[in-house]
Amino acid sequence: MSAALYNTQILKLATSIPHQDRLAHPQGTSERRSPVCGSRVTVDVVLDGEGRIAELGQEVRACALGQASASLMGAHAIGRTRTELEAARDALTAFLAGTRDDPGEWPGLEIFGPARAHSARHASIRLAFEAVAEAAARAVSAEAA
Repeated sequence: MSAALYNTQILKLATSIPHQDRLAHPQGTSERRSPVCGSRVTVDVVLDGEGRIAELGQEVRACALGQASASLMGAHAIGRTRTELEAARDALTAFLAGTRDDPGEWPGLEIFGPARAHSARHASIRLAFEAVAEAAARAVSAEAA
């Protein structure tokens, strides 16, 4: 991998993942794995009365890129709705695939620009965003039941 792919910013994010404790009583949980590299991210959420993330917990067992992505997701997920999380997931996916020029509204995701050329790394980068969107969807479904 090139030096630009694993840069100082990526490594700094990878060592500062917020909300690293799983929640005792989540409303929604999702575990996502990358079959390519074996990275795994598990996300727990609790929603408030308006359907926004009030509590977040995550367990991250991933490469530096997956850890950096989990760090960015965790830093900005509190207060977000399911719709916002799904939009962030979809924008990141399109950005990595090259079908979108920017990574969307989520702060910091432009750092993954150099990874666009490394499709084998995309799944690991997407894990945290896929997991949080799915956990929020499960929490909404649990509330509706």
